[in-house]
Amino acid sequence: MEKEKAVGLIQEELQAAADELLPAFIAAYEPDERAGVKRLVEKARTRFAKLQKERERIYALGAFEREYAHLGCVCGIDEVGRGPLAGPVVAGAVILPRDCGILYINDSKKLSEKKREELYEVILREAVAVGIGMAGPARIDEINILQATYEAMREAIGKLSAKPAVLLNDAVTIPGVEIRQVPIIKGDAKSISIGAASIVAKVTRDRLMVEYDKLMPEYGFASNKGYGSKEHIEALKKYGPSPIHRASFIKNFLNG
Repeated sequence: MEKEKAVGLIQEELQAAADELLPAFIAAYEPDERAGVKRLVEKARTRFAKLQKERERIYALGAFEREYAHLGCVCGIDEVGRGPLAGPVVAGAVILPRDCGILYINDSKKLSEKKREELYEVILREAVAVGIGMAGPARIDEINILQATYEAMREAIGKLSAKPAVLLNDAVTIPGVEIRQVPIIKGDAKSISIGAASIVAKVTRDRLMVEYDKLMPEYGFASNKGYGSKEHIEALKKYGPSPIHRASFIKNFLNG
């Protein structure tokens, strides 16, 4: 008679199991009557149910992409960094493969830093094309944040290695672009490619602000990413503006 596998080994097997192997794990251990194994099978079922729910969410998130796919490449565009007192505004443009199934893509603000970093690498690896554009503080001061944001978006589009037929934008229509545009309110939570673009833009900008922090640690850029936290504003008043502060954004704090 074959000796039963130890519960501890089955638990290790479940922990190491890739998502696509969960049904096989459930089928293999379902007949086992031991209480510990029953708990592990139930855990596998719960995990698989969550996985199926996430697959359904991602499929729904691709509705706009499927709607316009007949026209050609569909590109999602988003920006990050319109509100900070320091650093650039960064735009991401992402063309995903048709029927892209990258799980857990969402509005970058709804994801943990760790999950954003993981997804950033997956998106760069699996995307048809990725473009990144940015406008620095001097440019923001020169032409205002809205125009600088549009400029960064146009740059991101221009850096794509494939030409999009349709742009899905997070709520805006970008002037000076001939490609068909579809503005979507809260698009980063409604379109998989806009969500992907928001992740690319956010990770790019956050990494840049961490590098700035190494050069100018007094402002806490690694933690505040240039946004106007209490500590950041206090440092601004104490040390004055850095070369990456937006003069048009900090006037009130320096005069206060």
